[in-house]
Amino acid sequence: MAIFHASATNFDDEVLNVPQTVLVDFYADWCMPCKMLTPVIEELAAEHPDVKVVKLNVDNAPEIASRYSVMSIPMLIVFKNGQIAGKSVGYTGKQAIADML
Repeated sequence: MAIFHASATNFDDEVLNVPQTVLVDFYADWCMPCKMLTPVIEELAAEHPDVKVVKLNVDNAPEIASRYSVMSIPMLIVFKNGQIAGKSVGYTGKQAIADML
């Protein structure tokens, strides 16, 4: 499945108002652990076509990052039915992320 890129203007439509599980990767282009996590996120997106994967650049959408108390990145949040179902901060292994899904 494709990885979607959310912004402050479309975050609710891309993440909260969808019927499926959504994995949101809060990242920044300058963040090395975020870059290290990207291939893991891409693998998970390919292996879990039932999960919508969304990336949100916190530098471009600080209001969304603030809404979810993103203080450190990378931060992953799993949403189910628009509600937070899981969260991890920092570089996380593939299996730990899959277990959140």
